[in-house]
Amino acid sequence: MIFILVYCTAGISGGHINPAVTLGLLIARKVTLVRAVLYMVAQCLGAICGVGLVKSFQSGRYDRYGGGANSLADGYSEGTGLAAEIIGTFVLVYTVFSATDPKRNARDSHVPVLAPLPIGFAVFMVHLATIPITGTGINPARSLGAAVIFNKDKPWDDHWIFWVGPFIGAAIAAFYHQYVLRASGSKSLGSFRSSSNF
Repeated sequence: MIFILVYCTAGISGGHINPAVTLGLLIARKVTLVRAVLYMVAQCLGAICGVGLVKSFQSGRYDRYGGGANSLADGYSEGTGLAAEIIGTFVLVYTVFSATDPKRNARDSHVPVLAPLPIGFAVFMVHLATIPITGTGINPARSLGAAVIFNKDKPWDDHWIFWVGPFIGAAIAAFYHQYVLRASGSKSLGSFRSSSNF
């Protein structure tokens, strides 16, 4: 589903359906602050409306499965839940940066067309790892939408994890990709060019 959503919205907004991804792109200076804020507001409103629709069409299952609201599973500490969200979001945002990197070689020019595919797989793999811990947030808007409509104490008590974790993970991924990998890649290319001049 993420693959389809990103593919369908890429030509409109760049596929922004997650405030954490938007934050990462803001840190990397790929979107302006105004645009990032507007995207995040739209993402949160869309998530609330989406959960409201699900509840109206599937009220029985909605209640049975806790409204899809994220909360920390029994037996896990807040630190573990926070770490799961940080790591999971790092994987997602790093994949977004890698899959959409415009500085790929000419031989990889087909990759931007396929960028939603690895992004979708990254979300799938993160879900496999973190569903037992937090129900997998990695998207603050989705977590907010479910918490607003379900409106029970447990999801609200744990809700901070689903904003702080993804934002930290996104920031680390943005800094790592832009200022560690890109910087070392530029230095390597520069030294190769200088050595080839001899």
